[in-house]
Amino acid sequence: MSKLFSPLALGAITVPNRIFMAPLTRCRADAEHVPTALMAQYYAQRASGGLVVAEATMAMAGNSAFWREPGIHSPEQVAGWKLTTDAVHAAGGRIFLQIWHGGRACHPLLNDGIQPVAPSAIAITGDEVQTPEGKKPYVLPRELRDDELPAIVAGFRAAAGNARAAGFDGVEVHGANGYLLDEFLRDGANRRVGPYGGSFENRARLLLEVVAAVSEVWGSDRVGLRISPLNSYNSMIDSDPIALASWLAGRLNDFNLAYLHLMRSDFFQKQSGDVVTPVRTNYRGVLIGNMGYTPDEAEKAVAAGKVDAVAFGTSFLANPDLPQRIRSGAALNKPDPATFYSPGAKGYTDYPSLNA
Repeated sequence: MSKLFSPLALGAITVPNRIFMAPLTRCRADAEHVPTALMAQYYAQRASGGLVVAEATMAMAGNSAFWREPGIHSPEQVAGWKLTTDAVHAAGGRIFLQIWHGGRACHPLLNDGIQPVAPSAIAITGDEVQTPEGKKPYVLPRELRDDELPAIVAGFRAAAGNARAAGFDGVEVHGANGYLLDEFLRDGANRRVGPYGGSFENRARLLLEVVAAVSEVWGSDRVGLRISPLNSYNSMIDSDPIALASWLAGRLNDFNLAYLHLMRSDFFQKQSGDVVTPVRTNYRGVLIGNMGYTPDEAEKAVAAGKVDAVAFGTSFLANPDLPQRIRSGAALNKPDPATFYSPGAKGYTDYPSLNA
C-alpha cells in the first residue's frame, strides 16, 4: 500500500495519505440544523484520513432535504461547526466542508411549506423523502427564473465565507447526486431554454458561477468539486454522460482547483460506462476517485495514475481508523445501514477502533 500512504499536494495543502473520507449525510444535527458535539467526536475519530470531507451542508436557509442535516448559514451553525474543525485539527486532521443546495430533493414539510426549486418543473419519482410526518413523495418543484440564480450564487459565496469562519481548511462544492447544481448540469432534469439550458456550457453555467464565487472567497486552490455523471440517484439521467463529463473536465482546467472528486458509477446500475478515463485524460488537476473501491483496487488505481487519491464512504463510516486497518491488513467493521440516518451515538461514534 505504498502509494496510498504517500503524501499528496492538494492545492494549498499537503495531505499525508491518499485515503480520504467521502462526504456522508448522517442527520445528527439538531432541529435548527446546528452541528453538535457528537458530530465533532465523529469527525475527530476519522481524522487520520488524508482529507475528511464533511457531509452535505445547507449553503442557505430553506433548502433542507434530510430533516436534520447541518447548515452553514447562521452564526449558531458556524459556532457548531467550529467544534468539529477544532476537534479534527486537534487530532492532526484536515477537513473540507461540502456546501450544497438540495434543489428539487427538498420538501415543503422540511422548509416551512416552501415549494422546492429546480431548473425545470420535473419531480423526483420512485422514492420518498423522510419528513417530520414520516416518508412522503417528492413534490413538483418550481422552475427557477434566470433572475433568481444570482441569489443562489451569492448564497454559496456566503456559505464559503461562513465555512472559513468556522475553521475549515477548504470547501467542496456539491455538484453531484441530483441536487440543484447537478440538476442544472444534466439534461434529464434541465429542459430549460436560454443561458442556463441546452448546451454543455449553458447547463454548466450555474455550477461554474458557483465555483468561481466560492474561489473568490477561498482561492481556488482550497476549493474542490464533486460530480456524479452516471449516478441515477434522485431520478437523474443524462443523454450523453461521458461526453458531458469529458467536456466539464476540460472546462475545469480554467480553475486551479484543489481537486475534482469523481463518483465513477451509478448506485442503481441504470447507467454504466467508464467516466474515469476521459476525465483523467481531460482534467489536469488532482483527481479523487470514489464509489466501490476496495483498498487493493485503490492502491492499484493510484499506482497506475488513474486517480490521485480515493475517497471511501461507508467503510470509513464503520471504521474510524480506516487508514490503520488498511496499512495493517486488519478486518473491517461492517456498516449498519439501519443507523445511517438515525439520531444518537449508535452506529455513529460507537464503531470500535483496532486500539480499542
